Amino acid sequence: MTTIVDDNPLTRLRALHSEGRLAAEYGLVPRLLAGITTPADLVRAGQVLSRLDPDAVVESGGATEADTLTVAITGHGTLGTLVAPLTAELARHKLLLRPHVSEFDAYVRDLQDPQSEVYASKADLVLCVLDAQVVFDELAPGWTAADVAATATAKLAMVESLVARYTELAGGRLVLNTVPLQRVFTHQLVDLRSRAQLGVAWRQFNIGLLKLAEQYPQVTVVDLETLVAEGVAVNEPRMAVYAKAYLGDDLLHAYAREVAHVARAVRGKTKKVLVLDLDNTLWGGVLGDDGPDGIEAATTFRGEAFGRFQKVVKQLAAQGVVLAVSSKNDLEPVLGVLREHPDMVLRESDFARINANWDAKDVNIRDIATVLNLGLDGFVFVDDSPFECGLVAQGLPEVTVLPVDDEPALHVERLLADGWFDTLELTDEDRSRGQLYRAENERRALLDGTGSLAEYLQQLDVRVTLTRVREADVARVAQLTLRTNQFNLTTQRLDQAEVRRRADDPQQLVLAVRASDRFGDNGIVGAVFAHRAGDCLEIDNVLLSCRVFARGIEHAALGSVLAFARDSGYAAVIGRYRPTKKNGKVRDFYPSLGFDEVAAGDRTDEVAAGDGDLTFRHALRELPATPAHLTLDSELEKPEHDHRN
Repeated sequence: MTTIVDDNPLTRLRALHSEGRLAAEYGLVPRLLAGITTPADLVRAGQVLSRLDPDAVVESGGATEADTLTVAITGHGTLGTLVAPLTAELARHKLLLRPHVSEFDAYVRDLQDPQSEVYASKADLVLCVLDAQVVFDELAPGWTAADVAATATAKLAMVESLVARYTELAGGRLVLNTVPLQRVFTHQLVDLRSRAQLGVAWRQFNIGLLKLAEQYPQVTVVDLETLVAEGVAVNEPRMAVYAKAYLGDDLLHAYAREVAHVARAVRGKTKKVLVLDLDNTLWGGVLGDDGPDGIEAATTFRGEAFGRFQKVVKQLAAQGVVLAVSSKNDLEPVLGVLREHPDMVLRESDFARINANWDAKDVNIRDIATVLNLGLDGFVFVDDSPFECGLVAQGLPEVTVLPVDDEPALHVERLLADGWFDTLELTDEDRSRGQLYRAENERRALLDGTGSLAEYLQQLDVRVTLTRVREADVARVAQLTLRTNQFNLTTQRLDQAEVRRRADDPQQLVLAVRASDRFGDNGIVGAVFAHRAGDCLEIDNVLLSCRVFARGIEHAALGSVLAFARDSGYAAVIGRYRPTKKNGKVRDFYPSLGFDEVAAGDRTDEVAAGDGDLTFRHALRELPATPAHLTLDSELEKPEHDHRN
């Protein structure tokens, strides 16, 4: 094995590839890409990575099948150059691309014809990339603003019909985009009034595209206008004319970055916790040296920049991002600033955990993860110290480290650049998450003050409600399937359309698990998916949020399902466990409820398992009791007729 001594990340990546080691050591790729600082080098890295066979990477152990993402690319112009940046951007987020690039200008056929490669690929994401030529190619010389308006309206109707057909027939997420209007089109009209009319018509066209995401939950629309507003060129005129590359490489790279954020959300990799340093990160100055009167987050030239950063952080927190502090400071002065300093936008109550001490920051972050009962791969850490950033990156490679520097005016841009907290849809549980985790501190205090776990649970007064999933529950239940990793028995990832389809199917049982206790309402914390399998009820998956582990909620919910199955006349209930790197703690969940493991040779077609799966069977002769410390309210009752017929 050759030793790579060059510290340049791109050089190291190329060396791994040339030595035939890149597939097996694919796990190194995200860290290498994190060290690449220019878009051009990131594209070069993507070109190297795109030469890999995804199957070879999985077979060599460099990634798992769950890390792969099938993406079908179709559209109007030339889009082949999108593959390299998309490969690199996905790899930055530990995802392995399986691309399917369609022919030039084939998007209508691809989305209309169920026999097309887009449908055959069973893609997780379908990128339908639109550009201004989809409208202007249909106009004859002498066109007017009214002609553009009429053509754009017709084009929008056609796109909507394609969206409706695709979302009816396929399960992947369809990604559209708004279409920038360039000066080269507006200034073909010589009168200013017509240009204004054209601007109105084009904005209505883009508004129509954006509204498709409201009408169809399976659709995401990437707004290219915001990227162009940041100074990204729409295209290179010569390439647009000669190669029909109507969207240029720079814009496609920026677009790929946005798509990677969508992909991360689809794969349940959305970050949950933002851990912040304080001195020269959240406020200007060093509290220990300058004292409370010497730090700044408003009123001064630099202080205004820190205040802006705090406002954006609070905006994220209002949408469910959990805030925590890891700072080398004494706790009491920190609390004094957060409680009383007039410049602070963020206050003590905004943080789920404040670790201000002199421990190493990786130790502090691990403590935060333990207290919140969250995986470290859901954490983003922001600090202005290269030493501290390096320490956390080395000690906690699962944590996303976001360095900032001595220019606080750029803190916001660096925090938002990668959309770490982007989610497909915000739920009520998201909005209240910060409050929920702050309540966890109260629960932890109760636990610390009681003599035993049993006494704690008795005093907690847990109340569990089990209901069939209703329309208002669909977004949250889908989110649980995407984000939950630890208590997720089969890791089936379902979007809203699939959750809704199963909930509407009389042969399926889709349940939402709600929980509350003396400290408040936790909302929907779990879900159960099941379906008829001959004379058995087969459980497809059971999920539970890590926020409510070890409270007996899952046992109460499944006990109710078992009672429902018995009362409905089923012969047995079948459950399956599919092992992953993160769900090992629920390996024995089914046996704990009285299920027996089914030997591989005894499995029927209905319960056939994949590689590594375990199958369990409950004969419904003796059902588990509801845990004594909680109250269960289940709407599962014996049906008026046998729904198995």
